[in-house]
Amino acid sequence: MSTLLEHLITDLSRIPDRRIFGRVAAVQGMLVEIEGVEGHLSIGDRCVLSARRNKQIICEVIGFRDHRALAMPYGALEGVALGARAEVLNSEPVLHPTEDWLGRVINAFAEPVDGKDPLPVGETPYPIRSAPPAAHTRRRLGGKIDLGVRCLNTFTTCCRGQRMGIFAGSGVGKSVLMAMMARFSEAEVIVIGLIGERGREVQEFIQDELGEEGLARSVVVVATSDESALMRREAAHVTLTVAEYFRDQGKDVLCLMDSVTRFAMAQREIGLSAGEPPATKGYTPTVFAELPRLLERAGPGPDIGTITGLFTVLVEGDDHNEPISDAVRGILDGHIVLDRTIAHRNRFPAVNILRSVSRTMPDCNTQEQTRLVNRARQLLASYDDMAELIRLGAYRKGSDQLVDEAIAYYQPLEGFIGQGKNELTSLEQGYTDLAAVLNESYETAG
Repeated sequence: MSTLLEHLITDLSRIPDRRIFGRVAAVQGMLVEIEGVEGHLSIGDRCVLSARRNKQIICEVIGFRDHRALAMPYGALEGVALGARAEVLNSEPVLHPTEDWLGRVINAFAEPVDGKDPLPVGETPYPIRSAPPAAHTRRRLGGKIDLGVRCLNTFTTCCRGQRMGIFAGSGVGKSVLMAMMARFSEAEVIVIGLIGERGREVQEFIQDELGEEGLARSVVVVATSDESALMRREAAHVTLTVAEYFRDQGKDVLCLMDSVTRFAMAQREIGLSAGEPPATKGYTPTVFAELPRLLERAGPGPDIGTITGLFTVLVEGDDHNEPISDAVRGILDGHIVLDRTIAHRNRFPAVNILRSVSRTMPDCNTQEQTRLVNRARQLLASYDDMAELIRLGAYRKGSDQLVDEAIAYYQPLEGFIGQGKNELTSLEQGYTDLAAVLNESYETAG
């Protein structure tokens, strides 16, 4: 009875004692100027515009100019007239997640978009844009996490709480790779953020790639490409907020986000609307400030839970040194590169082993595992160095013993790296299979 009374008191305390209104003074593109609210709005606050036909449009304050608040809408501005009423919202944007959110698909407002019942409300509020844990409170990375994908488990081994980037152009197979990890990973909870995704592909990803088995232990946050920049940016933060909730329950969470690039594009759109000067390739300075604030939220927590983050980066024009790729690579703990030329050879996952790096290796491996991985990398690198000569028939067998071995092992190694999307390989089985491919002896770590 006392708990119920406490909840009632908390709910009553959230009711504002007064309502504050302003007026729409101007609209330029997607930017709304609101007057009459001096001292009542700050950056990040929200307000509601009253449009025709009783339509309510939620906006967020992104700046100030000439004693007016500059706001951007979460939806379309159709029906907003000059002088329309703008009501200030007093509540801070928070979520109330629960375990019952597993298996659900939600939007950036944490509203269900899967046609099922309304989401249950948890007791503890979680701010949508919380700060990352302080560096001195974080625990160190945990042991290895089995992602269920052979080439990632062996060549770019990931530890619990590690943050990795998946760098790829469009149509190279990153969505399928994400779905494989969601289905096969040993993580207890999967939180998936589809940021700026094509609307047609959302249902395909959930039903065909993720499937019932993957969805049952997942929460999917969706903001499609036709939604506003604020919705796309908010969905990325909501993804991390949901992951933080399950981390605080002591669970090992796998957070998958596709893609960080679209989050950066949304932030660029917001910054340019607020009058920020464009910097590198049109990206505003706040983009490079917001990226670490978002990505640093993943990782080990102060307690036993962890968030292992894998964030895709949509490489523009297959240029892996473009600004967002460069910035994200410097923030994360490793990168997985998907190569279009490998995809054209019909080998999936199209991971370029030689360009992919995990910063926890080789410290997380045994000496025997490191020996196997180094041997395989050496053979792949030797073949890559001589690939053009080999294809032209200009290389003469016997000229170099290492190259001869690389040619002999190339196809078996390619077969090992490739993996069907419905094929599961455990972490330890990957090393056993690699040893068999290389004709090496291997004793299991267990």
